[in-house]
Amino acid sequence: MDRDDESRHSVPGRAYAKIKDIGQGSYGKAVLVQDRDGKQYVMKIIDMSRMDSKHRKEAANEVKVLSSLKHPYIISYRESFIENHKLAIVMDYADGGDLHDRIHRTRKAGKAFEQKKIARWFTEATLALKHMHDKHVLHRDLKSQNLFLTSQDRLRIGDFGISKVLESNAAFARTTIGTPYYLSPEICMEKPYSFASDIWALGCILHEMAALRVPFDAGSLQSLIQKITRGPTPVIPSTYHEDLRQLCCDLLHREQERRPTAAEILQRTLIQSEIRRMLHEEQRKSASKENEDTRSGDRELRRDNSRVSRRPSSEVFPMPSKSSLGSGEASNDLSARHRTPLQGVGGSLCENGSARSRKPSESRDLRALGKIPQLTPLHLR
Repeated sequence: MDRDDESRHSVPGRAYAKIKDIGQGSYGKAVLVQDRDGKQYVMKIIDMSRMDSKHRKEAANEVKVLSSLKHPYIISYRESFIENHKLAIVMDYADGGDLHDRIHRTRKAGKAFEQKKIARWFTEATLALKHMHDKHVLHRDLKSQNLFLTSQDRLRIGDFGISKVLESNAAFARTTIGTPYYLSPEICMEKPYSFASDIWALGCILHEMAALRVPFDAGSLQSLIQKITRGPTPVIPSTYHEDLRQLCCDLLHREQERRPTAAEILQRTLIQSEIRRMLHEEQRKSASKENEDTRSGDRELRRDNSRVSRRPSSEVFPMPSKSSLGSGEASNDLSARHRTPLQGVGGSLCENGSARSRKPSESRDLRALGKIPQLTPLHLR
């Protein structure tokens, strides 16, 4: 393999092997890679050799934002490094493609998404957006192409290349930036904007999932801006529940102070119901995992007992006296140690109280919203 072929089939960092290119942009390219254990990641490779100071700052900002956001519905950051004037950002790989592609395929097939599917994806996106806004992170380029899906159809927000960290919740941004179809009215009119612009983009995505097209479209940028700032507010098909249709209208309110915050969206009855379903699913998965652990422990115990039964009992255990057994508690102690009861929604603690090592946990994140009254366990009945 000559040097050119080698460069095409290699990526920065000796710990990763290239599988294939999966994206190309003005920033560089995105490559699917795998580590030495065979786990797949996305490596965003940014050529910094021809960058001016502004673009270098943006690249550094993406690393800063990604590394600060740890949430089950946000693409996880693994590491970053610079090699041969190229910045490599390694992130988790969402193997289900992006939401834009899923919408396109659904429309082409003449189908539509069920409301429960839309509600689930929208709830996951809102939970992620609340986490970002709580950390004063403004995404600034929310669109269906930046919402990624796993093979289990879980949604993840990604691509924080032009995100901005505001100094406080009251701060505003002024740089006009983003994808035209999702631009808020205040950005179109070159006014200061803040978190409500992300909410507007979320409303555009909600409409896109339901209608299978963006809410505002036009043949030119000028016509598009005219529609966004002055045209009628589009509504999603009447086949969906009135609560979902009203929510979409509220998110696309032209006055940014009238749009609900991410925290307020999570209070809506429709979203509360979806979060309860998500909590119940996490409970069932945790219970199933605990049962499997128990069955595995029982099988191991039976194998141990089988091996022990082949040897004289006197060689294995000294026979205890009746007095040492007392009321029979000692005879139950061995089986008690092999029971792992579920504790809490996620079952995140073992029986001895030691924490299990986990990535950002969906059940923990959902339980953290218990500070919102409707999400406490009392409301799961």
